[in-house]
Amino acid sequence: MTRLFDPFKIRDVTLRNRIAVSPMCQYSSEDGFPNDWHLVHLGSRAVGGAGLVVMEATAVSPDGRISPADSGIYYDDHVEPFAKIARFLKQHGAVAGIQIAHAGRKASVNKPWEGNDHIEIDRGGWDTIAPSPIAFGGKLNKVPKEMTLDDIARVQANFVAAAKRALAAGFECLEIHFAHGYLAHEFYSPLSNKRTDQYGGSFDNRVRFLLETFAAVRNVWPERLPLTSRLSVIDWLEGGVTLDESIELIRQLKTAGLDMIDVSHGMVVPSEKIPWAPGMMIDSAGRIRREVNIATTASWMITEPKQAEDALQAGHLDVVMLARELLRDPYWPYHAAKELGAKDFNRILPVQYARAVE
Repeated sequence: MTRLFDPFKIRDVTLRNRIAVSPMCQYSSEDGFPNDWHLVHLGSRAVGGAGLVVMEATAVSPDGRISPADSGIYYDDHVEPFAKIARFLKQHGAVAGIQIAHAGRKASVNKPWEGNDHIEIDRGGWDTIAPSPIAFGGKLNKVPKEMTLDDIARVQANFVAAAKRALAAGFECLEIHFAHGYLAHEFYSPLSNKRTDQYGGSFDNRVRFLLETFAAVRNVWPERLPLTSRLSVIDWLEGGVTLDESIELIRQLKTAGLDMIDVSHGMVVPSEKIPWAPGMMIDSAGRIRREVNIATTASWMITEPKQAEDALQAGHLDVVMLARELLRDPYWPYHAAKELGAKDFNRILPVQYARAVE
């Protein structure tokens, strides 16, 4: 029996299999609005058989976008274009998910293929905010404004409003972005947070923004629907976030209602020494799963069906997140089922395709 194609129940939502489409920024929106590109991009992966399809990092406010072309859910008018996508995903058997985010000091950036550098105000950029007035570095040299307590409350309210809009749009799984050097991770990491108030210094202070934001969102997100988070559990640099710290944070998030942790890493400073390797976060996810007793998922260089199956069989993961591999092959679930000898693998494809490839 293959674990990869077992259903997975989380709260009142059941994934048809353990394959999830990781949120991947497309830099293809205008003023936050998703469009036909997003419908086809995400819809193709639902048609291809994924159990969960997660919309890219979607900004909770205009200044929270990574780039001017980022997806956003900060206007009520955003709801219907997202609802169109969510409806299509569900029509083709996938659970529709969305990741909500604020980019912090890594906001106001050109698209990757246009330089991936900070955009100045006179070129359409905007002032950035962060826990401390420290630039990320490298191409991202804009010094952010240190957030006041009012700024913190405003951003947390933006996350709550975004969650309400995501629910109105029909998404059934919500992920809060606490990773990759964006705003929440900037609060968490000592490498970017030099505050001396209740949001900086000690571990308890540095995780305060994350725990408060999570609790506020959980309060408006229905009990029947799963709430997850992507967390950078390690910073790959001395003085940064450690896995031991992250295990304690995840314990606290679980107590607050976290249903699954999306285990990721780093990207809070450009000087990190990341040990790139296939499936590099699988072992860390397994440790978290054992020690916290929480459902886990992870991505990062998971490409082969046997690799994914082994991670599930070994008890490291409950769900496998795929990113670039699903860009290369939207029908990876079908090919994986065939390779692993899953029963009735042709049923993964829609009838319009299955009848032609049998």
